[in-house]
Amino acid sequence: MALGLALALGLIGWFSLQRQPVSSKPIALFTSLPLLWSGQTDLGSEVRRDQPPHWAKAALARQGQVVPLDTLTLAAGPRSLAGITRLVIAQPRVLSPAENVALDDWVRGGGQVLLLADPAYTEESPYPLGDPRRPQAAAMLSPILTRWGLELQFDAAQPLELLVREVMGVSVPTVLAGTFATRGQANCRLWADGLAVTCAIGKGRVVGLADAAVLERDDPAGERARAFGLLLDSAFLAH
Repeated sequence: MALGLALALGLIGWFSLQRQPVSSKPIALFTSLPLLWSGQTDLGSEVRRDQPPHWAKAALARQGQVVPLDTLTLAAGPRSLAGITRLVIAQPRVLSPAENVALDDWVRGGGQVLLLADPAYTEESPYPLGDPRRPQAAAMLSPILTRWGLELQFDAAQPLELLVREVMGVSVPTVLAGTFATRGQANCRLWADGLAVTCAIGKGRVVGLADAAVLERDDPAGERARAFGLLLDSAFLAH
């Protein structure tokens, strides 16, 4: 009886821990993808309580309080990089010159980044071309990548198909993925033939994935959620 009670209490404690953020520190999100909102065109769908949230919202929340960023700046403020140590950049819009400088300074000062940069994002969007709410079709991050000694490349001849690839021990679904190339610098390591890269930049660290299909909303088996959670762990928990 006592053993059974102890096991039950242990399980309750374990499940409770699974629902709690793994860190008391906030985690910032900078993205053009509808991860924190529905991504629908009508206002009603944005406020309906029966509209299911994107699964990535919960995955991020398990890492800590999620702070959405509209811009990358080091200026003091509730939605700036000031006071942030962990940042997820997922298929972002084009960065301004000032944002490139601020991001580089922030990383070199000790910031940690999980970067998902897709050269050909394929998930459908209800928003027409040119609408600012539409996800960025191709990550254009050459200035900041060049600062870090990286280049994002893309093979346009590859077939349009879902491929699950092993990246740092994680099975990651990809579609029309790109590859990272380095200048051979010792502070960076390529994984899965360049699908991913890890770099020590100053006092900080960048974990990059040249695809963002892992963040597509459709995930009935939870495979994308598991992969994204493990990528978050790889980027942040061990550091």
